[in-house]
Amino acid sequence: MGNKRRKLGVRTYHESSVVSLNLPSIGAEFAGIAVACCPYMASVKAALLDVDGTLIDSNDAHASAWVEAFSEFGYDVSFERVRKLIGKGGDKLLPEAVGVEKESTKGTELSKRRQTLFKEKYLQTLRPFPGARELVASLGELGLHLVVASSATAEEITALLEVANVRDLVPDVKTSKDAKDSKPDPDIVVAALTAAKCHSAEAVLLGDTPYDIEAATKAGVIAVALRCGGWDDSSLQGAKAIYDDPQDLAAKLHTSPFAER
Repeated sequence: MGNKRRKLGVRTYHESSVVSLNLPSIGAEFAGIAVACCPYMASVKAALLDVDGTLIDSNDAHASAWVEAFSEFGYDVSFERVRKLIGKGGDKLLPEAVGVEKESTKGTELSKRRQTLFKEKYLQTLRPFPGARELVASLGELGLHLVVASSATAEEITALLEVANVRDLVPDVKTSKDAKDSKPDPDIVVAALTAAKCHSAEAVLLGDTPYDIEAATKAGVIAVALRCGGWDDSSLQGAKAIYDDPQDLAAKLHTSPFAER
């Protein structure tokens, strides 16, 4: 580590983080000590990016589309109830909101109707958060491998990345089709790590919901959160750092977890 010393904060590290370092020469009994004492001994090589509520202001629109779809099928579900579930995929949201499994006939019909409503009524109203493109471009300039890790469908994510004006900046995209279980399960994060060809200790995930943070933590990945998705700081506990929006993070990027070397 040379003559440079870094003040380290206290952090809980999961077993998957220890294993991912792959340090057989020091022995299993010392691997945990190495990670606990030097959480940034592995340089950050990849940025895993959520999109909805993180790069674009779309969480309310998604909630509204679900509420409208539910109403058409005879379910009276409040906007507030659905809004708290945004960030989870349909496999989680449908059972929690109306007791319907996504793979059931009714679940499939509800999902399709929600998708149609979102595309035809809400998509054109969406806007990127300030600094969205600047942030993604700056992450790339740090030499990080950029991977989208989203619970959105493959069809939706293309349009969402166009809204964010970052499609040309992100080489790899992982969506709901790449994960058996959506956030807060870690499947999509693991898929993004595979695409980035890096270990969990070498990646940082950027998101806006507690479900992003939980998914990252389960995968052994550090999470950074943004407040612009509508969640307060107490709901985003577990994130290594919290910023207001992409513009705020872009301005502080070189002192953020993404710049750790």
